[in-house]
Amino acid sequence: MSAPWNNRARGVHMTVVGIIGSGNIGAQVARRAVSVGYDVAIANSRGPQTLEGLIEELGPRARAVDVEEAARAADVVVVAIPIDKYPQLPADAFAGKVVLDAGNYYPDWNGRFPALDDESTTTAELLQEHLSASHVVKAFSNIAAADITTDGQPAGSPSRRALIIAGDDEAAKEQATRLINAFGFDVVDAGKLAEGWRYQRDTPAYGARLDVDGARRALSEARRYRDM
Repeated sequence: MSAPWNNRARGVHMTVVGIIGSGNIGAQVARRAVSVGYDVAIANSRGPQTLEGLIEELGPRARAVDVEEAARAADVVVVAIPIDKYPQLPADAFAGKVVLDAGNYYPDWNGRFPALDDESTTTAELLQEHLSASHVVKAFSNIAAADITTDGQPAGSPSRRALIIAGDDEAAKEQATRLINAFGFDVVDAGKLAEGWRYQRDTPAYGARLDVDGARRALSEARRYRDM
């Protein structure tokens, strides 16, 4: 069967967004990506056959695949799965890819991670450690799932909502910025991947509807859990 979502096969430059996880965040990223003209390859842990309803909704720009194919087919990959599932990702398939980490640490759901509890690392750094040949950017982690499809606005709109990114690779952050801007959001760069703690769960920027100035202010006001 041909892959109608693969514009590169037709000689057209169009980013393919790979999405790992079909829960709240993953499904909403897929909806927004398709609505603004991207092609989507989406996978979950249960197999492509469980995504028939979502694919029917999304239309011909979307295809359900397995995790490895979603990673290999994509120009940028959004990982929207529980962080305790990160070690199950096939790292070779993600090599060289820009990977957006949408994860947050919820001990009641994910189990305890000592390195996150003592704040010696962050969720995105854990993903980067596993996907060592990829370029991880922390993104889509401080917005409620429903807001991804409702809060986007054209560039230049007054009080346009800003999303925050962090990463160690400047080119990867530029690619993440282009995608987020296409989704209808401004972007604030928090710096290196290790700075992702500044917009993690329970910080001022987490889930808040903020413009660029507000997001920058929230980052500056962030406090480590141990200091709260």
